[in-house]
Amino acid sequence: MLTPSPDAVRALLARYNDLQLRHSQDSDYELQRILEDVTYTLCVSTGTRTVHDALLAADAILRRTAAEEEASAGITVQRMAVPGASVPKPRTR
Repeated sequence: MLTPSPDAVRALLARYNDLQLRHSQDSDYELQRILEDVTYTLCVSTGTRTVHDALLAADAILRRTAAEEEASAGITVQRMAVPGASVPKPRTR
């Protein structure tokens, strides 16, 4: 499967978030239709069937890209832990 560019993913996520916010304030039919179109595009771009899975896939694409950029630049950035994620225990000898 082709992976969308990080810039395309960022643009889709920004558009999706903007439309979600606007739709929560005004449930106009045209706005609903545009939101459905962007949701569909996000799903197709990430190879998923639900918006939840599409958002997770988009996040994974952006995290992977950031990690690759950090590795190529020789930079290590400490990231915040994801709530609910398990953290491996340190090895003891």
